Amino acid sequence: MRVSRHSRQMAPCILLAAALLILPGCKGATSIKSLLDEPGRYDGKEVRIAGAVTHSIGVLGTGAYQIDDGTGKIIVITKTGAPREGARVGVEGTFRSAFTFQTETAAVVVETDRRTR
Repeated sequence: MRVSRHSRQMAPCILLAAALLILPGCKGATSIKSLLDEPGRYDGKEVRIAGAVTHSIGVLGTGAYQIDDGTGKIIVITKTGAPREGARVGVEGTFRSAFTFQTETAAVVVETDRRTR
């Protein structure tokens, strides 16, 4: 099969466009700083965040991990297992401004969907 010169020139552009579409959290992401600065505005609402996983813990398919987007850090609660530390993720979930675990209270995102890069 013969590939035209035009097709070969377009291939990198198509790959770049595809990569931009699947990068986690590129479109519509809320900054963690905004969530933490205005918790009442986002409490109970679906949000999208993206960043690097800085801490991660998982047990029997559930867990929690912390994301840093450069503006702040927030904990994400998951029922599908936590990603590895250092992974870049885009997360969609419900923001909870007061989530209590044992004796600690913190703002969290309860994950409903995740994309890892």
